[in-house]
Amino acid sequence: MIDFVRYTLNNGLKVILHQDKSTPLLTINVLYDVGSKDEDPDKTGFAHLFEHLMFGGTPAFPDYDDIAQRAGASNNAFTSNDITNYYITLPSINEEIGLMLEADRMNGLAFSPESLEVQRKVVIEEFKQRYLNKPYGDIWLELSPLAYKTHPYSWPTIGKKVGHIEEAKLEDVKAFFKKHYSPVNAVLSVAGNIDIEQTKEWIAKWFGVIPKGEKYDRQLPIEEKQDKKRVLTLEREVPQSSMNKVFHMPGRMDKDYIAGDLLSDLLGRGHSSWLYKSLVKEQQLFSEIHCSVSGNNEPGLFSISGMLSPGVSFEKAEKAIDNIIQDAKDGKMDQETIDQLLNKVESTYLFHEMNHSDIAFSLGHYELLGDIDLINHEMEMYRKLRVKDLKEFANEYLIEENSSVLYYKSLKTQQ
Repeated sequence: MIDFVRYTLNNGLKVILHQDKSTPLLTINVLYDVGSKDEDPDKTGFAHLFEHLMFGGTPAFPDYDDIAQRAGASNNAFTSNDITNYYITLPSINEEIGLMLEADRMNGLAFSPESLEVQRKVVIEEFKQRYLNKPYGDIWLELSPLAYKTHPYSWPTIGKKVGHIEEAKLEDVKAFFKKHYSPVNAVLSVAGNIDIEQTKEWIAKWFGVIPKGEKYDRQLPIEEKQDKKRVLTLEREVPQSSMNKVFHMPGRMDKDYIAGDLLSDLLGRGHSSWLYKSLVKEQQLFSEIHCSVSGNNEPGLFSISGMLSPGVSFEKAEKAIDNIIQDAKDGKMDQETIDQLLNKVESTYLFHEMNHSDIAFSLGHYELLGDIDLINHEMEMYRKLRVKDLKEFANEYLIEENSSVLYYKSLKTQQ
């Protein structure tokens, strides 16, 4: 069990504290309720751009990294469709320094044309290296808008195109910060070797004075139910052809989510999975194949992706995948197999419970999802899954009219 103290400051900042005296370290995690889904469709990539801008310094502390490093800290951040998360791990003796740094940049950045230009170049280079100039890098740039027609999940975190970052103006950046980076739109969690009462005092000192901000009314467009299979074929100079098949599925807090999550493990987690054993090892139709769920807060995607073996047609490869899906629909699994999968899931949970950085993030994330107690009880929900639950999920969601398929054809091999 993960014990925690939970409260809210007068300015709306939600705070969660977890004490672990077994480590000399602690992690301060600040989760902002903003992701790429909150962007203007004509100004995408801003959430990720801001992840970089947050390390660009403030009026009080122009060099965040220098102070953090001198305090013996390591820090990083990441952006998703749903959130932007910042974390700093440091010796417990320097806890107040970490809290001071995170509060300072929540309170305001040193916005300048120079800072924007530096981070703009970094993000544009990342866009080019990871998405445009890298083999298979543009798959999700193409697949996301194929699967989503109205919801902002239709573009990846990096943005729709480089031009949106190239055209970003300083006033746009300031407006984005004002709208999303405030106490009322954030969750602060601290886990590790802390004194609860002392930490409360420091949090009140540094975070309590920050203006509350306004909680904006998020009104995202609802994706209409898909009723027809969508297909896109692309030709690229890549070593092998690949195929991605995705199905719409419920969001993170829906009752059906965990069944879909476990089914993805059954189909595509490791070399003992159905897809790997049948399509890679036995039939040799793919050189590799994977299955996963996106894990989005809003309704997300159940994804199957693989690299085709030379000479294998897309038609044959997809038919083989569909046969495996049909086995799931027919319930051709036993409870023993499911229990073995659940053992793996539980081991992952237990591993995270040993890491104060993982705990700090999980506490913040579950709080944002609306049920922080899931950190201690979600595994119980998984343990209740039965064959019928996975079978029902497959029949409800893994159907052709609910699918979008990207055939990514290699110009170097014959298909």
